[in-house]
Amino acid sequence: MRSFTLVSLVCTLLVLATLSAAWPWPPSGLQPHGMMLGRRAEKETAAETGDSTATQTDSPKETGTDTAAATATGTNTAEPTGDTTGTAKASGTKTEKSSKTTVSVDPRLPPGGIEMITPAANAQPSYYKIGDYVTFKWNYTSLSVTPSAVNVVASCSLNQETYTISSNMSVGQTGAVTWDTGKYQATATVPLLTASYTLIVYEVGKSITDTAAAGHLGTTNRYIFGMYSPQPYTPLGSGYQCATCSGAMSDIERNGLKFAFGMITITVLSFTWFAGGFGVFST
Repeated sequence: MRSFTLVSLVCTLLVLATLSAAWPWPPSGLQPHGMMLGRRAEKETAAETGDSTATQTDSPKETGTDTAAATATGTNTAEPTGDTTGTAKASGTKTEKSSKTTVSVDPRLPPGGIEMITPAANAQPSYYKIGDYVTFKWNYTSLSVTPSAVNVVASCSLNQETYTISSNMSVGQTGAVTWDTGKYQATATVPLLTASYTLIVYEVGKSITDTAAAGHLGTTNRYIFGMYSPQPYTPLGSGYQCATCSGAMSDIERNGLKFAFGMITITVLSFTWFAGGFGVFST
């Protein structure tokens, strides 16, 4: 009987041990079994919620990553655009630099000027009739820096006026201009006078009186010419007297000559009579 009881106890212990081993016990240090189940359910729920949240979070993260990628792409797009603009600006700057190339000029060089071709530089001053076409032609000399454009004017010495012949004229190796003085005179507020004129060629944007730097166009080399207005025809008549002719004498001049000859005659006769009275001429 006692052996049967021991065998039953041992069997019962084995069954309980098997059930205990098969039962999902929580880790050590957790709450009792009833609380463990509750906690396990919460943890599983939290885990599931966490997984769901993680899943939901992963999508926004991926979306955010895509957005970031899009933003990065936008940034990359903006950066090339900025680079392109910068390149365009840089290209523009290079173009400006190439169009306005800095030329190193020796400061010891003289300023540039003009040398007349028509009329010739060594010819006598020319005189032009107001109303005719006047042509000027010249070469540029000692010019290291070519101006973008020039103005051509004629300065009158009598009334201190400046008459524009050509403005904003392009610059080449040889400059030439034809001045229609008749057309100019017909519409001029300040008419041309019979006087001496100075042809001046100077750079656009500068003044005639500016001092030119070395190699730049200056206004020191100037050409002087004369202009005149034709006078109306005066017919020769009996009463006409030429004021500038050497043979024409006025009444006052003729009376003066008569008086002079009379005094000379009286002086000679008086000296002869006096000398003869004293026997100067006697032998």
